[in-house]
Amino acid sequence: MKLALGPIQYYWPRDAVFRFYKSIAATPVDIVYLGETVCSRRHELRLADWTNIAEKLRDAGKEVILSTQVLLESKSDVTVLKAITGNGGFLVEANDFGAVRLLADVAPFIAGSQLNIYNAQTLQLMAKLGARRWVVPLETSRQSLACVLEDKVQIETELFAYGRMPLAYSARCFTARHHNLPKDDCQFKCLEYPDGLLMKTRESEHFLTLNGIQTQSALVYNLVREMDAFRELGVGVLRISPQANHTDEIVTLFHAAMNGEKTVSKALADMEALAPDRFCDGYWHGQPGLNQIAA
Repeated sequence: MKLALGPIQYYWPRDAVFRFYKSIAATPVDIVYLGETVCSRRHELRLADWTNIAEKLRDAGKEVILSTQVLLESKSDVTVLKAITGNGGFLVEANDFGAVRLLADVAPFIAGSQLNIYNAQTLQLMAKLGARRWVVPLETSRQSLACVLEDKVQIETELFAYGRMPLAYSARCFTARHHNLPKDDCQFKCLEYPDGLLMKTRESEHFLTLNGIQTQSALVYNLVREMDAFRELGVGVLRISPQANHTDEIVTLFHAAMNGEKTVSKALADMEALAPDRFCDGYWHGQPGLNQIAA
């Protein structure tokens, strides 16, 4: 198995992003996804900056993928999409079917989780169009994934294994609304929340995380205990989603658990002090996502 680092979901300052990927270059992660996938108003980095980071990571021995935006809302978004899919130097993660249309039968690509591939027939179609790897939808259980993989479609499987889960996208910006601001004059409030804006229930339980137009889980999905299941199913890549602090340590712990240098129980215990919230793994077990199922 290989380790992948997903694209940054949050809006971080430019210098922080460059420092972050400089530290990631020294970690044992194999694959790095780059780019803005959430909101086109986030302009700290442009495509040229992402390409610059990509070249440095490639020089450090990483496989680099450029990720496309999930929800396209304007002609300028489509222009950026075409620039990414036509970059000519790096593989692309397609996160909507507009990106698939531009890449199909033209260049190999990664089928992102937001394409919602739930069966072997759709997976076979993606493979025929040129998908080299697919990312399993977040709510997929072990049993459902096993059913999809029974057909032995010739495509690599990647699974979201750590991080706050991106659950939904909307044309509205919830972070701006929280500050009583219109979306078009959001004052880039997302910069104030490097791990998103936590929502609680009336009983003060952590419920969701607001991240601009994206809604995430409040709890952190963590499947580090499932290494044996991944090997049995034939999962090829485990994805870790970046967080504001300790991402490099999380990567190192996953790598140690994957290679038997540390027990999965010890790795999980070590991660507890590094995560922005408590862990959950319900979806993998066919349960509500916020549940934490006993080993």
